[in-house]
Amino acid sequence: MVRLYTDQLQVDYGERAIVNNLTIGIPDKKITVIIGPNGCGKSTLLKAMTRIISHQSGSIVLDGASITGEDTKSLAKKMAILPQTPESAAGLTVGELVSYGRFPYQKGFGRLTKKDVDVINWAMEVTGTAGYKYDPVDSLSGGQRQRVWIALALAQETEMIFLDEPTTYLDMSHQLEILELLQKLNSEQGRTIVMVLHDLNQAARFADHIVAMKAGKVVKTGTNEEVINREVLKEVFQIDAEIGRDPRTNKPICITYNLLKGEEKDEKITAISAYAGAHS
Repeated sequence: MVRLYTDQLQVDYGERAIVNNLTIGIPDKKITVIIGPNGCGKSTLLKAMTRIISHQSGSIVLDGASITGEDTKSLAKKMAILPQTPESAAGLTVGELVSYGRFPYQKGFGRLTKKDVDVINWAMEVTGTAGYKYDPVDSLSGGQRQRVWIALALAQETEMIFLDEPTTYLDMSHQLEILELLQKLNSEQGRTIVMVLHDLNQAARFADHIVAMKAGKVVKTGTNEEVINREVLKEVFQIDAEIGRDPRTNKPICITYNLLKGEEKDEKITAISAYAGAHS
């Protein structure tokens, strides 16, 4: 089932097309991971789908209606987003920051209700952040802060959570901790998770559905098997990859890779040299 999809979506920065005529569907109650080289439009797509930025043409449809005309608070009850670099929480305690997730449910400057408090406490309990509820967010480690921001997203009580590179700047153990938490939220609570990841093996391990992008367009969408293979990775990342099997999950894994060699690489070098010569 697909509740959220884009149809011929176009997002431009100035005269440059960042997301170009893109049509994809997000499977409901699944984990979707978007992969692709730097600058291919992954983060832009995430921001457009959550209406953080506007799009120039095409449409983004949720539950049969365009999100463009959706009331902001109503939309915030359906989807939450954790950006790549969350805004500073300077001076706020963990509990205070997580409480912001209840904003869509408040009227005017109303105080937190008992339900609000219950949801906030639940979100911190689930993410393992309840133990430092009264600690300043700035005093926490990177992994702890990331879990607090996820708790904020959970406090919104949305069925869809979008995350832009949630493992960035975290060490290996904290990366795994965050991804396992998201997987648990998906499997136990049916949350639809959409995230951008750079690590191909993390994408293959945790995703149910993968979207591979290049230059603002979709190269391939599908299961881990359909996307994490030599042909797709060659087209998307310009690498010659050796694909094996993860002995613990039996999912595809990128064992090693080289930059493209041979005829295709020689053609690139020739083109670059010709351009340099013409402009020297």
